[in-house]
Amino acid sequence: MLRGGTLNHKDLRDRVARLAGWLKGLGLAPGERVASWAAKGELTCLLPLAAPRAGLVHVPVNPLLKRTQVAHIVRDSGTKVLLGTHSRLTTLEASDLDTDVLVLSEDEALAKAALADRIGPSSADPDRLAAILYTSGSTGKPKGVMLSHANMWLGADSVADYLGMAADDVTLAVLPLSFDYGQNQLFSTWYVGGCVVPLDYLTPRDVVKAVERHGVTTLAAVPPLWVQLTELDWPAETAAKLRRLTNSGGALTVELVRSLRGLFPAARLFPMYGLTEAFRSTYLDPALVDSHPTSMGKAIPHAEILVVNDKGEVAADGEEGELVHCGPLVAQGYWQDPVRTAERYKLAPKESRYGGMAVWSGDRVKRDEDGLLYFVGRRDAMIKCAGNRISPQEVEDGALATGLVAEAVALGIPDERLGHAIHLIVRPVAGISGVQEELPRKLMQTLPNFMQPKVIHWREAMPTSPNGKIDRSGLYQELAA
Repeated sequence: MLRGGTLNHKDLRDRVARLAGWLKGLGLAPGERVASWAAKGELTCLLPLAAPRAGLVHVPVNPLLKRTQVAHIVRDSGTKVLLGTHSRLTTLEASDLDTDVLVLSEDEALAKAALADRIGPSSADPDRLAAILYTSGSTGKPKGVMLSHANMWLGADSVADYLGMAADDVTLAVLPLSFDYGQNQLFSTWYVGGCVVPLDYLTPRDVVKAVERHGVTTLAAVPPLWVQLTELDWPAETAAKLRRLTNSGGALTVELVRSLRGLFPAARLFPMYGLTEAFRSTYLDPALVDSHPTSMGKAIPHAEILVVNDKGEVAADGEEGELVHCGPLVAQGYWQDPVRTAERYKLAPKESRYGGMAVWSGDRVKRDEDGLLYFVGRRDAMIKCAGNRISPQEVEDGALATGLVAEAVALGIPDERLGHAIHLIVRPVAGISGVQEELPRKLMQTLPNFMQPKVIHWREAMPTSPNGKIDRSGLYQELAA
């Protein structure tokens, strides 16, 4: 369901086939990358299917990113074709892209695709690379997670299965299509023959209006959006349209679960846990939400979840350990990054029924006697703000690049609405006037909105630990107190 009208599944298949045919006609070598940098629309909805059909690899770019981040993704992935909104593309400079990259606006691409010959469904090996999804790491620039045809197909089957989706379902796609959780809004719904309504909302009120206008039955969101939605007045007949609510990108609080259950009594609530490196790992049966509101649930279909203690053994009930995801949903590693791939992707524990490579999440969990999992904490330093995984180093690099600060530390401090709020601690460069007013303005130019610090703390000197490094732990304890 697009702004220009509604596509039935026959139209959808036709346009995917033509878009794939146009891409095939560009003469790119098999496996070359095609990136999209645009708001939700026909191009961003169809390209995840069309590019793999043409034997190419899709690289969806978050439309909220700005030229510095986009230039990195395009160069790192070796993208040969960049399709995007005209206004976004004009922000790029000549030095951002290699000279052999074909750049076209989405309108140009769709016009050319409409005249192209159709090509049929792919017969590629299911393990062949189909997409690269970029996700922030705890250090450095975003890294690309490699997904196969099988990863995406089995992910759609899994979610459609445990959500109990059907052909009469209407999914409101409010999450970015550059994320695995957002992209699966399309795949799982289409898998069962349902309808998707893409929405780039400006205010939470737009979500309420869209649910009413389109008869939405399925809504996926992250905790900060759920908080905003529960603060609105929902007409009872509008709230009753929703059959299921799904959450990921951060845990639901007991209070938020209570609010959602009260506001949408007819909807089944599915708390979920996932990571881009293995798509999604667990979900909590809606029947258990009221009695176990803080649980992550159990493994989703096609996933095997093990808890491994510090001795490398499968943990006993109640014993803390690392969550290890095994099975066919495990991605193929990080694009052109064998070092970080080896850190996260390791052989599955001997107890695994699947074997092969597994994702060692770094997240600490416990399993109770009923097999339900509970989150304990994260091992890495990622900031989880408003459903976005943010690298502290990216924020710090952005601050240092302004030339206004000599040192910078970005921390995620617990926040009731955001999950974690970004606090930026900086030591300014001496002798520059107006730094406190200028730094926020510069950051708005260089970092996307979701990476903007909520608070900037100014220091004449940074605290250091005994080894001479900045004392991040001490700063965190001070600000979180």
